[in-house]
Amino acid sequence: MSENLNPGLPVENPSDEVKSNENEIEETSVVENNSTTNTENSEKTEESAITKESETTLPTEEVTKPEETTESSEAKQTSLSKDEIIEKLKNLAHQENLPARAEVESLKHAFYKLRSAAVEAQKNEFLEAGNNIEDFSPTPDPSEDVLKVFLNEIKEKRASRAVEEERQKEENYNKKLQIIDSIKNLTESSEDFNKLYKEFKDLQQQWNEISLVPQSKVKELWKSYQIYTEKFYDLIKINNEFRDYDFKKNLELKTAIIESVEKLVEDTDTVSAFHQLQNFHQQWREIGPVARELREDIWNRFKEASTAINKQYQSHFEELKGKEEENLAEKTAICETLRSIDYTALNSFKDWDEKSKEVIALQAKWKTIGFVPKKVNNQIFEEFRALCDTFFENKSEFFKGVRDEMDDNLDKKRSLVEQAKSLKDSTEWRSTADKLIAIQKEWKTIGPVPRKYSDAIWKEFVTACDYFFDQKKQHESSQKTEELDNLAAKKEIIEKIKNIDQSLDSSEAISQVKTLADEWHKIGFVPFKEKDKIYKEFHKAVDEHYDRLKVDKSERRFESFKSNIKDNLSKDNPKKLLYRERDHLMHQFNKIKADLQTYENNMNFLSISSKGGGGLLKDINHKIESLKEELDLIVKKIETIDENLNEIE
Repeated sequence: MSENLNPGLPVENPSDEVKSNENEIEETSVVENNSTTNTENSEKTEESAITKESETTLPTEEVTKPEETTESSEAKQTSLSKDEIIEKLKNLAHQENLPARAEVESLKHAFYKLRSAAVEAQKNEFLEAGNNIEDFSPTPDPSEDVLKVFLNEIKEKRASRAVEEERQKEENYNKKLQIIDSIKNLTESSEDFNKLYKEFKDLQQQWNEISLVPQSKVKELWKSYQIYTEKFYDLIKINNEFRDYDFKKNLELKTAIIESVEKLVEDTDTVSAFHQLQNFHQQWREIGPVARELREDIWNRFKEASTAINKQYQSHFEELKGKEEENLAEKTAICETLRSIDYTALNSFKDWDEKSKEVIALQAKWKTIGFVPKKVNNQIFEEFRALCDTFFENKSEFFKGVRDEMDDNLDKKRSLVEQAKSLKDSTEWRSTADKLIAIQKEWKTIGPVPRKYSDAIWKEFVTACDYFFDQKKQHESSQKTEELDNLAAKKEIIEKIKNIDQSLDSSEAISQVKTLADEWHKIGFVPFKEKDKIYKEFHKAVDEHYDRLKVDKSERRFESFKSNIKDNLSKDNPKKLLYRERDHLMHQFNKIKADLQTYENNMNFLSISSKGGGGLLKDINHKIESLKEELDLIVKKIETIDENLNEIE
């Protein structure tokens, strides 16, 4: 029996455990030979050898399980939220049975993985806002305190269970000592065999029902039990009928165990198969011997199936180690990519934003890569974190350098927002539209502002502009209908002017023309493309009457001026237009007045008697009269403007 059957064989060095098991088996054989020489007959020797078989595997208490990774357990928890993890921990803490350590650890790791991701997101947001990494402090997570409460409950429950188990082990140890003493007494008794055998089987049953005992006392206790069990079989003459019955029953039980273990060889879940194998080894130990001629064959069959499962289990962890090396290569490549970043080439916001996306993508990829060898896990992670910190520190320094400029841009844009808001309710559609368009162009020339204000100030600015242009659009839509009505009204007045009775005397006809002209000017705008055409038709109709009635040209000019003034009153900012026209007239008035004074001064130098003086004097007099008429007309125009300004105010 050179093959190792210990299910707790360490993965790293199986050969040492095999040698240990072989030595133990050899020692058992020596005991068996000595027992044979000391017995009085061959039947005792056979029973002693049978009882020795159970020593070929170590008790459960001596099994040392190999270190297992929680990767498979954690993978099941990655899809859980913090609340779901806490709820599961709460259920585990409150359940009657003690939860598996691997499950608790995987939930804990899954929670802190989410917590770490949240802190990383807070830090990224903090850095993107232009803050210093030294000022960063993660926001406390209340759910972490809840998590610790349930973890402590489980820890206390586990500690309490451990204390209880140790107490139970001591109690079990004392019970097994009593059983050994009872078996010892049976070997010294001379009572009826049937009674002794029944008591012996009851004691064996009690022994098997008692589970764990203190680890330090397992081996010695087991040896004592074996010694007195062998003595019972050696000293008591068991008839063949009972012995064969036991052998047959034990063979059936061990055969059933072997068949179950052979099925486990085909199980794809090698970890589960390995743990089930441990339970079958415990059951094998508790079953008595089989017939000597079958003992070697059935043991070899059980050993063969157990070895296959142990090899599969070890191969599973070797595959995990290979995968860890692949993961290490991937994570090393990510570190190299981060290390190769050329910071001198990052000179604009766009450059930093694009490179930030690449770094964040690498961070996301890192999280998808599994475990690396434990001996380099901390080292590679610290290297990765340091490279990421270096990148974001450099980014923070860059943004810090342009922060003042961004704040200045923010002030400029706030000023434009206030201007837009002050204009949004204006009804001077054309001039205000021009102003807002100019403001929008200026907005485009201003650089970026801090990210946390960017969306808000842009929305505020666009809202003010859109409000004005929406109102303007609605006004123009309603104005179009109004302009068409005005056009029809003006055409009607033109027809009335054309149809004035020509038999009327001059004063009556001129009065009607002026009245209709006043009505004309009271009517608002007409469609822009019809404006010049209808204006010409109007003046043509008026001029025909003035020509027929020989109305003075200055009077016509004055009427035309009044018509223009009326038009200006219906335009945007009419007050400004009137003041501009008044200034123009005052300039003309002063110029003509200066010219008139010059002509009047020249009259003093001329005499009728001088040669050619009569014709020149006559010409100057004519010009003086014309200038006086022009001055009178300008005065009338200024008075008309003043009257309209008074009405506006």
